[in-house]
Amino acid sequence: MAMKIRLARGGSKKRPFYRIVAADSRMPRDGRFIEKLGTYNPLLPKDSEERVKMDIEKIQAWLDKGAQPTDRVARMLEAAGVREKTERNNPNKAKPGKKAQERAEEKAAKAAEAAEAADAE
Repeated sequence: MAMKIRLARGGSKKRPFYRIVAADSRMPRDGRFIEKLGTYNPLLPKDSEERVKMDIEKIQAWLDKGAQPTDRVARMLEAAGVREKTERNNPNKAKPGKKAQERAEEKAAKAAEAAEAADAE
């Protein structure tokens, strides 16, 4: 059974509220879970202590059992000091898309032509 520590959405429309839960990865996002480990309320200010509440001991126990946190929960655990920060390597994120690269090449070609025309005069 592949266990995940993840966020389960609650709250009403446009008013999200999340439970941090330990659940089987095959279960639906908001479906059955094994244990509630904390809460996350994104509507509260970032400096509020009530924004993220976690039972660190329970989370540590699940991590020791082999549960894998999702990306967002892993970031919360890093902020709480439970888990060491891992390097995220996404080298393609900073690269522009194909069309942007084509536009940049066209702009560079036009600039080179304009420079040659200015030198020829």
